[in-house]
Amino acid sequence: MPCEIITLQLGQCGNQIGFEFWKKLCLEHGVNPEGQLESFAKEGVDRKDVFFYQADDEHYIPRAVLLDLEPRVINTILTSRYSKLYNPENVYLSQDGGGAGNNWAAGYGRGTGLHEEIFDIIDREAEGSDSLEGFVLCHSIAGGTGSGLGSYLLEKLTDRFPKKLIQTYSVFPNQDEISDVVVQPYNSLLTLRRLTQSADCVVVLDNTALNRIAVDRLHIENPSFAQINSLVSTIMSVSTATLRYPSYMNNDLIGLISPLIPTPRLHFLMTGYTPLSSEQEATSIRKTTVLDVMRRLLQPKNMMVSTAHDRNAQQRYISILNIIQGEVDPGQVHKSLQRIRERKLANFITWSPASIQVALSRKSPYIQTPHRVSGLMLANHTNISSVLLQ
Repeated sequence: MPCEIITLQLGQCGNQIGFEFWKKLCLEHGVNPEGQLESFAKEGVDRKDVFFYQADDEHYIPRAVLLDLEPRVINTILTSRYSKLYNPENVYLSQDGGGAGNNWAAGYGRGTGLHEEIFDIIDREAEGSDSLEGFVLCHSIAGGTGSGLGSYLLEKLTDRFPKKLIQTYSVFPNQDEISDVVVQPYNSLLTLRRLTQSADCVVVLDNTALNRIAVDRLHIENPSFAQINSLVSTIMSVSTATLRYPSYMNNDLIGLISPLIPTPRLHFLMTGYTPLSSEQEATSIRKTTVLDVMRRLLQPKNMMVSTAHDRNAQQRYISILNIIQGEVDPGQVHKSLQRIRERKLANFITWSPASIQVALSRKSPYIQTPHRVSGLMLANHTNISSVLLQ
């Protein structure tokens, strides 16, 4: 039974990472930029209906709502080769196109005025779903539209759809650069309150760490937005892989996130991904095993959140879910978990039963990847507090 998910893309950052995400999903499901199924793609090997639905002429349309208060990024999407993929009725641009001016209050205030028009689109998408499971919100917490309008939508979605899950992919600002937005700390603080109260799960995407990974791990001297966004789209696509390529477990969003969140407020998750490789590094491919992938996922340098991990400190894991993709024998997973336990590579909290959960997922048959095994870690860690304090 499909558990559909509607994606809401807000502001410049949200629409850019959302665009990369849909490009990746199209490649993984054999859908061309116009929404048509490629000739080599077969039916029945995946569940496209979680994120797509079919129009009357059988072409696939994303369950996506694109919202922005200024037209630049959405116009770029609508003039790209993927312009025919989206439903034009699901694109909302403010009439005056002035934007929120990087001001939370401006974005939130505009949200109250645009409530009816925005929720007409969301309600239509929700009613067009057979069994809607929830919403995925892509936004930045530091700007104006993503933070202000995002906060407003979070509150109203919780009121209007109280039994539906709300998961967010929230981009946190880069702490290594001095921002030209003076009110960035206020925007972040006001948005964090709404994320704490209204979201069921927040995947923290820390720009500081993403830039560090691009420079140190991928050896890109000056990473562009497109390269950083492609890292984010990898995280998003792998974290939803078990929903799109179902197996015996973790077939829905609630099954995926419920083991990670012991109490409702402890829902800020950090992520790690390995092996990372850029196009320039395609020649230096090493052998990947389940133990190698799971051990690397626990290393701070592969974390997409810039926290100082100290083994001797009091910071501990609350819960871990590893999504392993590729040719994997379940016996290897058990041995790897045993080895990690023996070497005490992960310190867990003492007040709750804790262990590393593992979900095995198939890879897309239409994309050739250089590595045999790859893995994503979704972790609930007490050290996330250091990012929230920044």
